[in-house]
Amino acid sequence: MTSDIPANVKVLPQNKYLLSLMTILRDGTTESARFAMTFERVCSQLMASALDFVPAEKVTVTSPIGAEYEGLKHTRKVCGVSILRAGASMESSLRDAYSGPLSFGKILIQRNEETALPTHLYSKLPQDLASRTILMLEPMLATGGSASQAIDILKQNGALEENIIFVNCIASLEGIAAVTSRFPKLTIVTASVDLSMTTSKHISPGLGDFGDRFYGTEE
Repeated sequence: MTSDIPANVKVLPQNKYLLSLMTILRDGTTESARFAMTFERVCSQLMASALDFVPAEKVTVTSPIGAEYEGLKHTRKVCGVSILRAGASMESSLRDAYSGPLSFGKILIQRNEETALPTHLYSKLPQDLASRTILMLEPMLATGGSASQAIDILKQNGALEENIIFVNCIASLEGIAAVTSRFPKLTIVTASVDLSMTTSKHISPGLGDFGDRFYGTEE
């Protein structure tokens, strides 16, 4: 499978801790409160990996004992753009992870369940996207249709493709191929890659409807 994943896709190390969290998320019997808490733990790892792509420069500070330490500080503002509604679940993790200048935007894209085609309904974005690293937040990358439309919207509003980092929890191989073939300069950061899709274009094995499970709106 590794050979099928492009170089601009960063998959988190599949260690025992991450896999134990992913098992809880994928378990259909996991209750909403535990699902949300577990996702936030995965999301903190995703943000740490994604923020590693934000440019930084060397800086020297003085420790409490008077010794100098040469470290790094980020040099570019960051904008988190949530693909609603599920993407909003990742905002708090980004706020916790990034201490530099940070703003947020929203894009609402609705997928037709019969055709799987996306429709843009609403967007609210900062004016200075060209000067920012964009973390596009969407827990699931399925067909790539909604993600591709969101990236188009970002670029139309000034974002540079090479400054877009698409952060998600689970990505399908089909979705990865669709997005990276159209946008080869962006970066995808994901916790897991699933190999197949159902006939209704849902990721398999996946974790079900993320929004319903996170927000507790399952019927």
